Amino acid sequence: MNKRVGFILFLVLLNIGLDQITKHIVRAEVVPGSRTEVVGELLQLMNVENSGAFLGMGSESHPTIKLIFLLILPVIVLGVVLYYLFTNTELDKFSIVGFSAVAGGGIANLYDRFMFGSVTDFLFMDFGFVQTGIFNIADLSVTTGMMLLIIASYKQKKETTKRTKKMQKHN
Repeated sequence: MNKRVGFILFLVLLNIGLDQITKHIVRAEVVPGSRTEVVGELLQLMNVENSGAFLGMGSESHPTIKLIFLLILPVIVLGVVLYYLFTNTELDKFSIVGFSAVAGGGIANLYDRFMFGSVTDFLFMDFGFVQTGIFNIADLSVTTGMMLLIIASYKQKKETTKRTKKMQKHN
């Protein structure tokens, strides 16, 4: 196994591991439906089982719809992401870390859906003027990964523009 593949596997497994460890602790130690202030009202700890998607969307959907959109489709998408991640040797570090975080977080939440029929969410943030939904480490991984991919895309576009201008100067 080369360094790149090892790095990708490490990142994906790290994201899955951190998520699953925190969910295990929450399931064992936090009373379902309770609310504990960790950093005042800014950061609160809860234990909520989410049978839907992001922010509970689709939790009341027909079981067949949930099967398709919460299990089958995510497996296909994660398969494509992992294939792309392992086969595209032109990816920069931001993209590798971003795709690995998205894949790790996605796999972690998918694991919960297969094993428990729902995803354990436990973090809530209240900034006064805006609040988050209740989320978990896997959600944080996916969000962080997406932000890194946006940054990587912006950097790549900027470098391409710079190269194009340089080529135009020489012609």
